[in-house]
Amino acid sequence: MVENNELRKVGLKVTLPRVKILQMLDSAGQRHMSAEDVYKALMEAGEDVGLATVYRVLTQFEAAGLVERHNFDGGHAVFELSDGAHHDHMINVDTGEVVEFIDADIEKLQREIAAQHGFDLVDHKMVLYVSRRK
Repeated sequence: MVENNELRKVGLKVTLPRVKILQMLDSAGQRHMSAEDVYKALMEAGEDVGLATVYRVLTQFEAAGLVERHNFDGGHAVFELSDGAHHDHMINVDTGEVVEFIDADIEKLQREIAAQHGFDLVDHKMVLYVSRRK
């Protein structure tokens, strides 16, 4: 029911594939999923949703603001549900693990740097590529 309301709120028609994909994104153990990840999870759950449909629906969700698309690894897109809260990412280059973080000092510094150059910071995405210390 919550999925139906979310879809209606952003102006999307409630369809079974949209509801199933939204449920999968909401209940998945991982927060950042590729279209292929979503498709595989749906297949494992016995849902009959094609890969092309998954791509199309994720693109519609992105346009409606329900999900955010990230291109972390060589242009490979992953999606996460939009929760309205800003955060940045670290990608472990050894494992592919995605770590979300929020740092008030970094956010403040970014605004200050923009102001020093005569700009107001409107939006940004920061991705740090990291490796565990050996």
